[in-house]
Amino acid sequence: MTPSADLDAYIAGLPKAELHLHIEGSLEPELMFELARRNGVAIPYDSVEAVRAAYDFSNLQDFLDIYYAGAAVLLTRQDFEDLAFAYFQRAAADNVRHAEIFFDPQTHTDRGVPFGLVVEGLIAGMDRAKAELGVSSGLILSFLRHLTEEEAFATLDAAKPYLHHFIGVGLDSSEVGHPPSKFQRVFAAARDLGLKLCAHAGEEGPPAYVHEALDLLHIDRMDHGNRSMEDEALIERLAREQMTLTVCPLSNLKLCVVDDLKNHPVPQMLRRGLHVTLNSDDPSYFGGYVNDNYSRLAEAVGLTHEQVTQLARNSFEGAFLPEADKAARIAEVDAYARSAGVLG
Repeated sequence: MTPSADLDAYIAGLPKAELHLHIEGSLEPELMFELARRNGVAIPYDSVEAVRAAYDFSNLQDFLDIYYAGAAVLLTRQDFEDLAFAYFQRAAADNVRHAEIFFDPQTHTDRGVPFGLVVEGLIAGMDRAKAELGVSSGLILSFLRHLTEEEAFATLDAAKPYLHHFIGVGLDSSEVGHPPSKFQRVFAAARDLGLKLCAHAGEEGPPAYVHEALDLLHIDRMDHGNRSMEDEALIERLAREQMTLTVCPLSNLKLCVVDDLKNHPVPQMLRRGLHVTLNSDDPSYFGGYVNDNYSRLAEAVGLTHEQVTQLARNSFEGAFLPEADKAARIAEVDAYARSAGVLG
């Protein structure tokens, strides 16, 4: 067995959490076609192959355009349950034991799909994943940052009857031109409701957006954060505060955040003591689920067994889980590593 094949096998069995997954971005072309037929929705593609060809984009906005077009097939409670459970089947196959998934309610309510229907469908899929696959999960409501603060407040208000279903709020969509400061008051209101806070920052936006997410939104976890590596003071702060970064290598490659996986900043992040995790972001669009992100990055930059083990430990440490649950999951990682001779 070659060293890379040995590491791939180790990654395949490694218990892990996924902390940066947009459930709408896990909509595979086959399911898109099935739901389009079921709901009588016309889509601008005549085959699964045509959809996959349309995934040849090179920037965030082109991706978002097809992402929102694909979401148009999601109309019923069953659609959202099927979407969620399809993702969890893929996650379980990658030995993901816990996932914290984003959803974009505004993508659906703006199309006339009721907020509660979306939530109930996703929760049904999550409950089924727990019962049938043994995968625990949490749901994070994300605000679309290209929309207004007023619309974000309206979404938060609509969420209040369903708050017991959510672990937190997030901030996604087009980053450049929509700094975290735009949503400072919304995030303060969400924290007052007892929700955890996370935000996309430093993907395409500058390091200044990372500072805003930390200082103005007071986030509990940072999504992406790649461009933090351009700011020495920011690197030192993130390491000192052990802020979890949910990095998405294949997404970064597809959206040209990095020009080559060999140049990805994860090795530097690890060397500098940053609390980094690996995730798949929008896997049906970006070419791989979580194990693909581990394996392809490991091959490109030469990650070791010890480093991928640390990334898996980080994923549970950064999860919005009770401390006892975190400890139990980390113990599973360590037991696996010991059984493989990676830990003494």
